[in-house]
Amino acid sequence: MHRLEVYQSLWGMEQRHPTKEEPSDEHNFKKIKGGGFAGATIDLAAHEIEEFQKKKHYFVESGLGCMVNAFPYSKEDLLPLLRLAKEFDACFVNIIGGIMPINYKDAIPLVYDWMEEADREGVKILFETHRDSLLNDLYYTLQLIEEVPEMRLTADLSHFVVDREMWTPINNRDQKHIETILNRSDCFQGRVASRGQIQIQIDFSQHKEWVSIFKGWWKYGLEQWKKRQTEDATVRFLCELGPPTSYAITDANQLELSDRWEEALTIKKWIEEMWDEIEREHE
Repeated sequence: MHRLEVYQSLWGMEQRHPTKEEPSDEHNFKKIKGGGFAGATIDLAAHEIEEFQKKKHYFVESGLGCMVNAFPYSKEDLLPLLRLAKEFDACFVNIIGGIMPINYKDAIPLVYDWMEEADREGVKILFETHRDSLLNDLYYTLQLIEEVPEMRLTADLSHFVVDREMWTPINNRDQKHIETILNRSDCFQGRVASRGQIQIQIDFSQHKEWVSIFKGWWKYGLEQWKKRQTEDATVRFLCELGPPTSYAITDANQLELSDRWEEALTIKKWIEEMWDEIEREHE
């Protein structure tokens, strides 16, 4: 039997409000658990390991699963991050690599080294599609995954929409490229982008077309994941709506234009409904 688990990003719980204090870790874990999420995701680089080890008891006490978004900025950075993920019993590690060779061919040895290291440690890794990282560009990524067929991805498609400044409606070329990415992806991330903005409000009327496009991509990705499985497995979907000022849009008073927590719950509901629909279609 195949299962869906929806996770919430701890980074996405940050408020960065101009006057209010940040909520505590205890508050955030309780809120994530109360929202019906299966797990929480931590984002960290190697120099932050000691700080994040203090959060382990929250996972244990809440019963939430753990996912790790790792930011290795050197080849050697990944090993301690893998070991932290193992300590936290993380389902897998999404690698947002800070090493970015200009020629995709120069990335091939690094990818194989990291995959071999993960195998030795017994930790599953995925490479995340993300700007300002190893998989910064859609075309670069398409070439790299063709050269490394064992490479599996986490699909954060918002970055490629902005990276390529995609127009609507999505043309056949771009749709084919996105489907290629989704066919290589074992985890999917929830954020809606437009050609000029990495994160847009999902209930604004002017964004309906982009919401529809992303929902179609997510459903396709989940369908293809399910078709690939030969044994019982679990697919994870991560709601990852980032805070200001880099992701969430704010007004002149530095206040967000929408409620990211409510948006995360809405995306969670969409994905659960998609999964139920996919299950019914394959009965």
